[in-house]
Amino acid sequence: MEIKNRSRICLIISGAIILIAVLLTAFGHGINLGIDFEGGLSMQYDMKSAVTAANVSAVLDTMGIKSSTVTVQGRDDNEAVIRIKDVSKDDIQKVQAEFEENIKKTYPEAVSIGDVNYVGPVAGATLVKNAVISVLLAAALMLIYIAIRFDLNSGIAAVFGLLHDVLIMLSFMVIFRSVIQMNSSFIAAALTIVGYSINNTIVIFDRIRENAKKMPQVAREEVTNISIKESLGRTICTTVTTLITIVALCILGVASIREFALPIIVGILSGVYSANMINGYVWAFLEEKRRSRKAKA
Repeated sequence: MEIKNRSRICLIISGAIILIAVLLTAFGHGINLGIDFEGGLSMQYDMKSAVTAANVSAVLDTMGIKSSTVTVQGRDDNEAVIRIKDVSKDDIQKVQAEFEENIKKTYPEAVSIGDVNYVGPVAGATLVKNAVISVLLAAALMLIYIAIRFDLNSGIAAVFGLLHDVLIMLSFMVIFRSVIQMNSSFIAAALTIVGYSINNTIVIFDRIRENAKKMPQVAREEVTNISIKESLGRTICTTVTTLITIVALCILGVASIREFALPIIVGILSGVYSANMINGYVWAFLEEKRRSRKAKA
């Protein structure tokens, strides 16, 4: 199998995905923020019989609540998780009492299970801030580590790929906003993908380093091609086995697990894509520039 440099095409595709997300956001169709970010009320009920999201949503509509999401879970689809945005802390008991009064007209045996959670917008702002700091700190520390372990250009290329993967995840959150809601599970998924993505890149960069020493006169792009080809078997095995597990969780898991698994799937695919199609060639480009400057000097 012949490996060629397709990084320009890949960067154009990635740029197009990110641009679509930016345009959608500019026109008011950005990320579907959950109550973890915007603030709101979360309630969980056992209806004691099979429940449909449509029936629960109809009850919320009669209460005049429009900004809400309903997910059904449980072995017999008997549990409903209701998330309502734009509810003040003072109105929690009122909303809960009114909901219970109305839902029992459809599901007479419905009972509240778990805690009724309220998240204020201040907590959401703190969550966003901490998430951004975490990603930037991880990127900075990885840049330092890879620059020491390999070289500075490898560190720059790896961090470029890491930020690429996070932006692709955010873009898919925008494009598929009706399917994926951003909440604290997404933050966990994003930080998980940061580690997974950099692991893929380091494996390939380790092979690039070995081959670069063996072939000092060979063009850096060709060294990258050879290294990716030699790592391809390992990449396919680890990616497929990881995806089997995550896809199974996404299909069989409850709503909270699914909210974590969907971004992970996107992140894994993006991480493999960037590690094999982009990052190594960014390193090759930077190395050729360094060689050119060194030759002129």
